[in-house]
Amino acid sequence: MGGKAHSNGDHSLWLAASRSKRWGELFFLAYSPFWITALLGVVVPLRLYERFGEMEYLILGLATVAPCIIFPLLFGGTEDAKQPWYQRYWFKANLWIAIFGFVGNYFWTHYFYVVLGATYSFPSYKINYVPITTFLLTQPYFLLYHSISNITLRRLGHAIKHVPDRFSRWLIQASWVGVLAYLTALAEAVTIANFPYYEMVDRMAMYKVGSLFYAIYFFVSFPMFFRMDENPKAPWTLSQVSVDALGASMLVTIILDLWRISVGPIVVIPWAASHNQCIQYGPPWLRATTGPSAAKQLDSDLIAFAVGKDQSELEL
Repeated sequence: MGGKAHSNGDHSLWLAASRSKRWGELFFLAYSPFWITALLGVVVPLRLYERFGEMEYLILGLATVAPCIIFPLLFGGTEDAKQPWYQRYWFKANLWIAIFGFVGNYFWTHYFYVVLGATYSFPSYKINYVPITTFLLTQPYFLLYHSISNITLRRLGHAIKHVPDRFSRWLIQASWVGVLAYLTALAEAVTIANFPYYEMVDRMAMYKVGSLFYAIYFFVSFPMFFRMDENPKAPWTLSQVSVDALGASMLVTIILDLWRISVGPIVVIPWAASHNQCIQYGPPWLRATTGPSAAKQLDSDLIAFAVGKDQSELEL
């Protein structure tokens, strides 16, 4: 320790021992100000989204996610140049997040519809009634979140390494993961509040309780993602990356559905099932009420909800 070098990277309390992982984490952090500025500093405040149709939203998503792959492929670190592109950390991180993010959008977004009372109303091409744009934007968002988590968990690990009791160390780390997960979920909800086509039945309930629900994603993913290539002498294979991401996805799915059957919706949702129906039925994507006709009905319900909300705001 104390200034000595690891076999594959210089020692740091914050940065990874593996130079490939270190470069990947720093790249994802360095790229974040650019896409955040583009989305939250240009598109949203200038209301450019009012001119967007399905194709424009798709292009926005593709343009935001593309640098996560193209830039490191063309301008990777010196350590990455020594190994095939598919063995580099940045590629493994993208693969892990792509799997986890796909499952999250395809399946878990429906919990937002029927448990949290939040949904998207902007024009977009969809998969399983979820905008493709959200699939794409999840990639840079989650790469940023997990890079921050990695760095803080690594620093915390160094700080508590002299705590003699293993359970105490685990409890400290678990507590930090819980705090960071909740703050991450809350920060995302607050920062996209000015985008009017992310509809919420009760914004304050979404911030306070919905953020806890969303944080379940990160309760699981932060510590699992951290393990990937953390030991420079034992880099993960792509099969390990894929299985780990799928395992994390399954665990999150179980916890979310336990919330559905034990807690139920956090608000009365105009377009969703009642509290009893939400608990009685299976996971949202398996219900008999899904399909094209149900999607059209949901569109009508969302429009009615949005119109009613606008009228209420005008009356106020």
